[in-house]
Amino acid sequence: MTAASSTITVESYGDSAVMVAFVHADAAVRRAGIIRFRDRFLARRPHGVLDVVSGLESLLIEFDPLVTGPEHIEYAARLLAESLPPALSRAVRRFTIPAVFDGPDLASVADEVGLAPAEVVEAITGSVLTISLLGAAMAPMMDGLLVPRPVRRLAEPRTDVAPGAIMIAGTNAIIQPFPGPTGWRVVGRTPHTIVDISRPAPVSFGPGDVVRFVPVTRDEATALTGSFLVPS
Repeated sequence: MTAASSTITVESYGDSAVMVAFVHADAAVRRAGIIRFRDRFLARRPHGVLDVVSGLESLLIEFDPLVTGPEHIEYAARLLAESLPPALSRAVRRFTIPAVFDGPDLASVADEVGLAPAEVVEAITGSVLTISLLGAAMAPMMDGLLVPRPVRRLAEPRTDVAPGAIMIAGTNAIIQPFPGPTGWRVVGRTPHTIVDISRPAPVSFGPGDVVRFVPVTRDEATALTGSFLVPS
């Protein structure tokens, strides 16, 4: 089953999920559209939907096949896409994030892309990164990493990475909000708390915001440990 409207495609993904993607020549429009669609879909979650998994330009919708079927999810998705309100513009927030570049994968990343470790740090700190989406546990996934070639993920993921870990894969960067597993390459860490579920607004950033990393010493990082990340 494949269906298309003027804005989305909906394709079967196994027997208990569908993949929704926006159709547009501009990647930025596709990514913004899928974020708006996801928010609207979650607010009006159809009966039988078990989970949604966000991608950069797509949304995987998992459902219980004993309760509903792909044609019902497709119908709901198309209705919601056709009734999306116009995108609301907001001011872009800019974040300067202190970082200590002492991650366990820094040297191997440098070997892979043909740079010295210090040059990898220069590439990261010289990149203007844009938050594309909030991933698992509201982790900010960022585009725009200026490395000579995409960085491979680990063949064997780590089982426990500390919060604040700065990680890269492909031409993307992400920050680990809470302890947990990852296959991304750990190149550094920030002392800031980036997600705090005790706050009314657990994060201060969102898709479209801009990030720059700035290197700091271990002592400087220690003085900032635990402070909540806010715009520059």
